Amino acid sequence: MPSPLAASARATAVTRVLLRVLVLNLIVAAAKIVFGLWSGTISILSDGLHSLTDSASNVVGYLGTRLSQQPADEGHPYGHRKFETLSAAAIFIFLTLIVVQVVEAAWRQLWTPETPEVTPLSFAIMIGTLAINVLVVTYESRAGRRLKSEVLIADAHHTRSDVFTSLAVIAALIGMAFGYPILDPLAALVVAVFIGYAGFQIARETSSVLADHVVLDADEIKRVVATVPEVLGCHHIRTRGTADYAFLDLHVWFPASMALDEAHRLSHLVKDRLLENFPALADVIIHIEPPPRS
Repeated sequence: MPSPLAASARATAVTRVLLRVLVLNLIVAAAKIVFGLWSGTISILSDGLHSLTDSASNVVGYLGTRLSQQPADEGHPYGHRKFETLSAAAIFIFLTLIVVQVVEAAWRQLWTPETPEVTPLSFAIMIGTLAINVLVVTYESRAGRRLKSEVLIADAHHTRSDVFTSLAVIAALIGMAFGYPILDPLAALVVAVFIGYAGFQIARETSSVLADHVVLDADEIKRVVATVPEVLGCHHIRTRGTADYAFLDLHVWFPASMALDEAHRLSHLVKDRLLENFPALADVIIHIEPPPRS
């Protein structure tokens, strides 16, 4: 089982990443929103609102990670790690709200078109913030895989959509510069599509955890169990939890003639082997029984 010290170190590392990314996301969001309002470019403003939800996601992720590190208690015997999953789900809610706002603004612009001013500064703002987004995605994705953090991985998915939406906005700016102002609200709708897709990915991943989807491969578990002498096999394998904090219970077969104390001793050996081979396991519950009759 992961030690409290290791869990605390992981939480500290995750929150450190979130705080660094928060600062960068606030810079990106402020630049786009201020310039979008000043220039009247709805696509840039929409992209800025999208970036602002990145910052909100960072705050939610930070709070969720801190809450998830509370030790298990009588009311929460499996710990509080699903608070981190709930934080990832909250990111999905933020994305849904922003999609509605962007679509409404783009729809109004389609029916009451305006010609925003496109200047070299427009391109400078978008290219500069795009570079920051690429840096954030790379940094956060690597940290998420290294720390096996749902929040970091979900947030990186969210920010990755910013990269694509920024590219769409830059393409729209080029079109507007050549006299096609309708590309401004159309680009905003493209932004909404990317945001919606990112939300779908996050919803799919978090729902798997909340619905106790299988975490570990049953065949791999059987392979590890088979390495313990005198164990005849296992079945009824069930896993749940997250990629870095999983629970396993299974039925392990021992010879019917084996003494209970010996079967109990070997079951602990099975548990140790499983914990050694699957570092993500927080706990293993083994049911001792004879093999099924043919």
